[in-house]
Amino acid sequence: MKTLTKMTCAAAFGLAAAFSGPAMAADWPDQDVTYIIPFNPGGESDVTARMQEPFFAKITGKKFMFDYIVGAGGAAGWSQINSLPADGSTIMGVNTPHIFLQPQGGNVGYETDDINVVYIYQITPFALIVPADSPIETLEDYIAKAKAQPGAITVGGTGTNSAPNVAQVAFDAAAGITTTYIPFSGTSAVSAALLGNQVQAQWGFTTVGVNQGDEVRMLAVAMDERHPLFPDVPTFKEKGIDLVDGARRGVIVPADTPEETRQQMSDVFAEINRDPEMQKMMEEAGYVLLNVPYSEMDAYLAGLSENYEHVAELLGLNQ
Repeated sequence: MKTLTKMTCAAAFGLAAAFSGPAMAADWPDQDVTYIIPFNPGGESDVTARMQEPFFAKITGKKFMFDYIVGAGGAAGWSQINSLPADGSTIMGVNTPHIFLQPQGGNVGYETDDINVVYIYQITPFALIVPADSPIETLEDYIAKAKAQPGAITVGGTGTNSAPNVAQVAFDAAAGITTTYIPFSGTSAVSAALLGNQVQAQWGFTTVGVNQGDEVRMLAVAMDERHPLFPDVPTFKEKGIDLVDGARRGVIVPADTPEETRQQMSDVFAEINRDPEMQKMMEEAGYVLLNVPYSEMDAYLAGLSENYEHVAELLGLNQ
């Protein structure tokens, strides 16, 4: 059965902005930049953007001014992106697979083609997580219990048609099991529900293992190789499940943003990711840097879109 496979990554990019209007591009940035996060403050999209800020300031001499448009799993922000100033003064965070799957689930105020990605800078690998005191000690235990009692395992994740929801349906299909997915508003809410025994497992990310420490047990991670922070945690591939994926994060701009500005933005974000201190911070927090430049974005997103067609079928979005 087809499952999610790893998408190959490309070089790197950065940020660039324009002068006072979309028709005239100048060296970017020529002013502080509003960085809109379409999720709650303190979430992983917010944390990674704030990690970038000091390096952005060091490279450009300008600052990020953070703002938030929260709701609908990111759609509240993404639906407004093309009404924002296109002069390089405003950027917004973006996540996949959200922007591919949300529009297929109904009217969310935007279509995938409305989203103009200039850089993808990071992927947070999926991880299947249980409380440290759970009787489910291994991935084999999890699969065996799910097969013995179809639907009995409740597993939390952030939102629907989201990265954790993708992980759940893809893994269940590959393993031949049925579990019950419970959506929550954010990673911290899911983790609290897990530790409070409101759900038996969590489809989260390697970052949860960092943040929750000894309170949780990771059964497997969706990487080609084991994460350096968790050498004792197997990959799904080691267990015969071809699941190598996660939540990708990047930056988008309004549709009228000049091409030159987009490329300059790409170059700045690439430089941020090249900084050894940034690389160290990301790795220690459980993230994996990813460099997809603007020049390669169309081909990269086309590959992702094709990859998520099967997931959309599993979620019942394209029936």
